[in-house]
Amino acid sequence: MPKIHANGIDLYYELYGPPDGDVLVLSNGILMSAGSWAYQKADLSRHNRLLLYDCRGMWNSDHPRGPYTMELHADDLAALLDALGIQQAHIGGISYGAEVSMAFALKYPQRARSLILSSAVSHSEPLLKAMIESWRKTVVARDADLFFQVSYWMNFSQAWIEANQTTLQATAQRYHSLDFDALLELIDCFLGMDLTARLGEIQAPTFVMVGERDILKPRHYAEIIAGAIRGAELVVVPGSGHALCHERPGVFNTLVLGFMAKHQACDQG
Repeated sequence: MPKIHANGIDLYYELYGPPDGDVLVLSNGILMSAGSWAYQKADLSRHNRLLLYDCRGMWNSDHPRGPYTMELHADDLAALLDALGIQQAHIGGISYGAEVSMAFALKYPQRARSLILSSAVSHSEPLLKAMIESWRKTVVARDADLFFQVSYWMNFSQAWIEANQTTLQATAQRYHSLDFDALLELIDCFLGMDLTARLGEIQAPTFVMVGERDILKPRHYAEIIAGAIRGAELVVVPGSGHALCHERPGVFNTLVLGFMAKHQACDQG
């Protein structure tokens, strides 16, 4: 299990693809791990160097006491890249990981070759705050089964839920392995995040995608992000819920590779 000491903690990471390929970093959603990118590993590492890792507080990385901030996560990622000898990368992620990616692009603009954001927000409005507060209450209660019940349906479309009951049962069992103290730090970090006023500072070429049926972080948040970052592109993926990389992995991978290829060509041209 590879780990690197970075920014004072041990971070778990996985590297795939040709050593001389352009580096693509994917940061996880709040309940994901590096292993959650199973549908992405082969496609996205065929010609690129793919870096997956667990943020502080997630699964196989260290779970230090908080408070956590998006800026701290960005510092962790920068230190991880330093330890791996990577100066620049395409910086991407989904949900919480996409929000970490925006914080990274703001603090380390020279290191982000491009920015790839899925299912993200730059601030939280009352409905989203209420949803996440319901998560927080079950986490404080240390009730894994209740936490699963109040959260899973927000992450997927109805069609995906109906077709994947066996997968969801396995996921429910996985919730019993969560570190609730660390998860509380991650949730509080998210609830304290507000990057909207600074989005115009982002200089990296940016691609934003969102599921048409995302009820957790719906389309208008993606429109805010894409509208505030100069030249950003926005794609709404039909039929998908919040967990876009799971529900529409082929579309997700194609969109990521297409965006990267366009900007690689621009860099070479």
